[in-house]
Parts: sequence; C-alpha cells; structure tokens
Amino acid sequence: MRNRRAALAAIAGAASLALTLTACGQDSEGGSNEGKGSSKGGTIGIAMPTKSSERWIADGKNVVKDLESKGYKTKLVYGEDDPDQQVSQIENLITQGVKAIIVAAIDNKSLNNVLQQAADAKIPVIAYDRLILGTKNVDYYASFDNTKVGELQAGYIVDKLGLKSGKGPFNIELFAGSNDDNNTKYFFNGAMSVLKPYIDSKKLVVQSGQTGLTQVTTLRWDGTTAQKRMDDILTKSYQSKKVDAVLSPYDGISIGILSALKSDDYGSKSKPLPVVTGQDAELASVKSIIAGEQTQTVYKDTRELAKVASTMVDDVLNGKKPQTNDTKTYDNGAKVVPAYLLQPVSVDKSNYKQVLVDGGYYTESDLK
Repeated sequence: MRNRRAALAAIAGAASLALTLTACGQDSEGGSNEGKGSSKGGTIGIAMPTKSSERWIADGKNVVKDLESKGYKTKLVYGEDDPDQQVSQIENLITQGVKAIIVAAIDNKSLNNVLQQAADAKIPVIAYDRLILGTKNVDYYASFDNTKVGELQAGYIVDKLGLKSGKGPFNIELFAGSNDDNNTKYFFNGAMSVLKPYIDSKKLVVQSGQTGLTQVTTLRWDGTTAQKRMDDILTKSYQSKKVDAVLSPYDGISIGILSALKSDDYGSKSKPLPVVTGQDAELASVKSIIAGEQTQTVYKDTRELAKVASTMVDDVLNGKKPQTNDTKTYDNGAKVVPAYLLQPVSVDKSNYKQVLVDGGYYTESDLK
C-alpha cells in the first residue's frame, strides 16, 4: 500500500506520546470509582457526539482507558447528535468541577458560550478530532491529517479508474460530510485537489452537476440522508448512464450510497458497482469491502488519537507544553489552535488483513 510504512511510522511516533501506564480501577463507561482513586485523582470530562456510530463509541472507551491509566477519573457523555444537549452536558461537567474537558463537537459553532464558562473556571479544553470554531477557549487540537484523508480517497479513485494512464471519461458523484463539522471542508478540499484536474479535463464527469461543497454535504453524516440523495441523483441523471465512482467521505454515508445503488440494480453482472470510498474502517464497511461492495476506506487508529488527547490533558494539568506538529493550519476564526495530527491509512481488500488484523484493530473473527 502506498505510503503505508510512513503512515504506520507516524502512528508509532504518536504512540510514544503516551506516558508510563499506571492502573486506576475505573469502570469502562467512564463513571468514577471514588474509592479506587490514584495519586492524581481528578476527574476529566469527555464529551462525544453520538453512540449511533461505532467509531465514537470506540473513541470514548479509548479516551477513558488512557486517562485511567494516567491516574484520572472520568465522566464520559454522549450528545446523540443534539448540539443543545452537548452544551448542557458540558455545562454540567463544569458545574461538577472537572479538571479538563475533551470535546468532539457536534456543531463546531455552538460551544462558544459554554467554553467561556470553562475558561472562567480555568478548565482547559482539548478539541478532539473536530475543531471548535470561533472561540479562543480551545487550548489544543488532537486529530488526523484531514486533508490527507481526502487525498487518499480521491487518489484511490484515480488509481482504480486508471486516470493517470489516460483512461476515461468516467462518471463520478461527490458526497461530503456535515456542514457543521469543520473537518468536512478539509476532507472535501483534499479530495478535490486531486479530482479537479480530471473534472476540468472532462476525464471525470459529474452528471448531476453538483460539485460545490454546499451542494454535496450530508447533515450529521447520516447514511439515510446520503441514500436519499443518491436515489435522487440516479433517478434524475443516470437513467441512461452508469456511475463509475462515488467520492464518499465516511463509511456510514458509503453504506447509504451502496443501498441506493443496489436498489438501482448495481451489483448485478450487467451493472457492476462503482468505486465507493469511505472513512473510519467501521466494521460493517470492512465486511462490505471484503464482500466486494464498498471499495475502500481510510483507517484512522483512534486508539492512538485517544493517547494523544489524554497525554495533552496530562501535560497541561502538570504544567508541561503538549507536543504538537502543526501550529499553522487550524485557524478557528479566533486563534490558530496548536494541533497534533496523526496520519491516516488507505485500506481496501488487498491490505485490510495487514493493516487492521495484524495491527490488532480487529480480529479475524470480528470480520466473519
């Protein structure tokens, strides 16, 4: 796989951020066990977006595990994709006197007031994977190279269709993530930096005409919303044409797209499925890749992201400056937020065992 060694080396480098682990005795859901505290003993608040995605469930558990290992208690909450609920949850964490808060925002512009409350209480805030916009009250950002995610997805389409060797034209449709998630523009812009030259030269044709970011977003990354849009595109633009590729930014969206395609007889002998990308290596999508339906996903080892975020918290609370590797890119409109970015890895049927199984992310039995 292209750049796999470099990507895995970067992941290994991030793992070295983790400090020596010490047992803490915390329950797996993040509730504090007061009688089993460690020398540090403080409680860290963790606000995650939703339990509807297995990715965020894993993130929550991994962050809890790493903070426990560093001697902290935790309070883990899920906002269930409701921005107002997440604001209320963070207010409660502040009232409970947590020492720091890790936030994966549902709506990147809805947290300004509540994060001011955190600042007033001298509670540091780490933005987790999704940058929070419009506030100075974000201390650090832990994420992946989000532009690279889009480049990997688009580069896979280019390679799979043979565009570099002059093949084409092919029909492609474009999907993006939620318009209230700052990562969406990085994923999409990264992808379009690769695809636009082929669109401009007519080697790639978007039959729907929907090429602008505001035309292709998918609110809350919802697979059902993506399925409906794909249904509409097929009905209006592909009655006598065939889709050759779909840029999908996330596995849940990919599953919805595939449902629409299969309802239109794609996947039959006379009408093969197009190239369909994805992100997060969610179990259902990895199984879909193995079955020859979804074509690719971008793997982001959230175990390592959890280590980065928990180490940032530990450093801040102990008067240390957390390690960062990007101090220029992530301007949230109020400040440039110093960030540590991990490297994503492209995964398809040819390398999923090597990356996901050998890497311990899934077992063989998980994928059966």
